[in-house]
This record gives sequence, structure tokens and C-alpha cells, in this order.
Amino acid sequence: MTTHAGTVDEVQRLVDELADELGRSIVVNDPGMHLLHVTRHFADEDAVRVRAVLQRDPGADVAAYVLGLGVATWTGPGVVPPDETLGLRRRVCVPIRRDTRLLGLLLVIDADATLSDDELDRLGAAATVIGACLADRELEAARTSAATERHTAALLDGGPDERAEAHRALVAGGLPDAPHAVVTVVEARGPARTGELTRVLRSTVGAHLRRGVRPGVAVVAGRRVRLVEVGPRPVGRDEVAAVARRLVAAVRSAVGPAGEVRVGVGGDVAGLPAAARSAGQAELALRGAWSLARHGDAARWEDVADHALLLRLPDEALGPDLVPEPLRRLVEHESGARLRATLEVFLDLAGSVPRTAERLHLHRTSLYYRLRRIAEITGTDLDDGRDRLVLHQGLRALELLDGRG
Repeated sequence: MTTHAGTVDEVQRLVDELADELGRSIVVNDPGMHLLHVTRHFADEDAVRVRAVLQRDPGADVAAYVLGLGVATWTGPGVVPPDETLGLRRRVCVPIRRDTRLLGLLLVIDADATLSDDELDRLGAAATVIGACLADRELEAARTSAATERHTAALLDGGPDERAEAHRALVAGGLPDAPHAVVTVVEARGPARTGELTRVLRSTVGAHLRRGVRPGVAVVAGRRVRLVEVGPRPVGRDEVAAVARRLVAAVRSAVGPAGEVRVGVGGDVAGLPAAARSAGQAELALRGAWSLARHGDAARWEDVADHALLLRLPDEALGPDLVPEPLRRLVEHESGARLRATLEVFLDLAGSVPRTAERLHLHRTSLYYRLRRIAEITGTDLDDGRDRLVLHQGLRALELLDGRG
């Protein structure tokens, strides 16, 4: 069987020869529109191609546009119409298959629509050969990936001895034994079959790792992927946010408008030996991303730390009884929404009247009136730390329950 490196070189050789023969720029993408192979330019490049070459990714908007044409169901060459807003010139797209299974997309710039029937036949024949090469590569990669995923799962889920052995195996396999590690969990939901969502997640995280932002490994199971990344320094907040946005956008473009995706990011920990702790935090952050609207599609562990105790409870324990009776009376009051918002800011700011008034843009007299009404309706003393703790925890529980609909 062709080796993995040999298969990569063979596909690149094929597309280079094809591009030279046709005098056109060509790319080979995976089924999720992530770049696998690219040829040199032939003075026909557009903004999309330049971005794909520089960033190894054409962008989520372009991927959504091309995939939205139904290219995954095509049985032969078809036209991708130009789109000026995307900076996309006309292309011919040829699905790359092995038997009926889609392995990639061959895209050729054809801005002037001059590809002949013979050249289209040539593209179809090349796609067949490339499909055989990609199938060989996929088989070999699957063998390596299966072992890596087993070690990654053991690192995150195993006992101390299993984690230590997994650590040694991953480092021996080429993952740097760096002093910092962070775990990200991505979960997709939607009408698509689980197998399809698994393929999308595997493709997305594979493309992310090929970008080389940080070295990492991943384990994919069902509708979720756990990604372990390492590095010589702590991961910055902006970097975490950028990676989360890319993962969300890439998965959403593949699963379509009916699907949903959320991301949870664990804290930065002391290398691979501590990755299980970051993974646990990422799971709680993911649960927060699904349940707490204020976090949008992605949440970091630090973002949900104030909900940590509640997020550890099983779903069946997250019920209305977690909301104390005094707070229920407040919520059910005719002014409940306004008073609840006031109480939350007041408690979040440690009971500081000046800061609360400033945050809410209220005169202090108006704030004092609201606080008196809250105390009357709830029957609590807002100067009592225990009462404030009960109300604050109740507000956190209420937010989780609101998020569950």
C-alpha cells in the first residue's frame, strides 16, 4: 500500500500536472471545504483563492456558499457560480469519490467558462485517480488516528496509571511535552444523522490542527469532539475566542441552518498530565454554552465559574425547587422583571449601591426604592450575607432554568 507521505506526494503531483495541462489554478478540498492541496497560480486567482492559500482555509462563508449548492450530491462536474460579495470567480467543481463515498472536492477556476468537454472529461478522470489515493490515505490515517484517539481518551478519562501511559504514548507519537495544555469540547446537534455529524466534526478538527496554531490531538465520539492542545505558554483569552469562533463557524457551515453547535473551553493547565482537569472544566463550560444565553455559542471555564456548582448537577436535579420561595415571589410580581434585573446587578457588585446605580443609570433614590421593594416582596434582609447568598444562588439557578426553556 502507498505510504501516507507517498500518497500526499502523489495527489500533489497529479493536481500539479493537471493544472499545468489546463493552465488553470486548482485546489483539492475535503468534503467540508478545508484545503488539502493547492497548485500554483495561473494569473486567474481571486480573493477567495488568495485567502485559502495564505490561511489554509477559504472561510466559513465561502464553504457555506459552495456546500449550499449541493455539491456533495453531484455525480460529475458542475458549475459554482461567481459571487462578487465573496470575491469568488466562477469555478468548476468535481466531486472526488471512492465508490459512492465523497472524499473531497476538486475545484478549478473557470472564470471565462471556456473549459471544453474534453477538459471536463479529463477532470473527471483525474478525480477518480485522486479518489483512490485519498481512500488509501484515509485508511492509513484511520489506523494512526484510532491509536491516537484511544490514547487521548485514556488521557482524559483514565485512572492515574492509564493517564501516565497515554501521556508517554502521545509524546512518543510526536506531540510536544509542553508546559501548558487546554481542552476544548465541541458539540453539534441537529437533524443530521450522528454518523454525518461525526464526519463533520472529524473533518473540522483535522483542518484546525493542520493550520498549526498549536500542536494537538483529538478524540471524536458521536456528536462531539474533545480537542487537547499544548504549547510553551498559556493560551490567551483572544486566542481562545478566535479558535472557538472558527470551530463554530466551520461546523455550522457544514451542518446547515437546522443544526446547532456549541463550544466549551477548559482552563489552561500544567501540560498533558493535567489535561483531564481542563477537560472537566471544558465540559462544564460546554453545558454553560448550551444553557446560558449570555455566552453565545462558546464559553470558557472562567465565564461559567459562578455557575460551577449548579452545572455539576445532573439534568434531573435542575428543577424549579432550586429557586428559593422568596425569589419566586419576586419573579412572579408584576414588576418582577425589572426588580430581578436590579437585584442581580446589586448582588453581582457585592451590594455596592454607588456602583449599582452607575451600572443601571439610576439615581440612588430610585435604586434605594427598588431595593426596599425587593426586600418587602421577598421578605429578606439585603444587608444579611446569608439572605444575599440564597438570592444570588437562586438567580444563578433561574438563569440556567431559563436557558433550558
